[in-house]
Amino acid sequence: MVLCESWNWKEGSNFKELTPANTNFRFFAMKIWNNPTVVAEEPWYGIEQEYTLVQKNTKFTMWPLGWPNNGYPGQQGPYYCSVGSNVCFGRVIADMHYKACLYAGITISGTNAEVMPG
Repeated sequence: MVLCESWNWKEGSNFKELTPANTNFRFFAMKIWNNPTVVAEEPWYGIEQEYTLVQKNTKFTMWPLGWPNNGYPGQQGPYYCSVGSNVCFGRVIADMHYKACLYAGITISGTNAEVMPG
């Protein structure tokens, strides 16, 4: 399991000159977690991780799983929350990811296929 942070780096500088990127929320949260008035508290978060599954066996280098090989899928309506087996792509992979999170000790509460195939 890897938890990453994003940092700004200037060409020619060394690692001591890195500054946190404005989207490096973990860095800014650590300032709160390490504050003496809250250090004994146990934070509880609802983190959403989004990803797109891609396939390699198309005319493109990578193409979202479930997309037609000759273009784009239709409007998001039929794909929203992946309702129906004919618009659910990669469910086995998503379920494996869910189980891997649980095995790693990440308390995950569910998954959502969102608004597009893949």
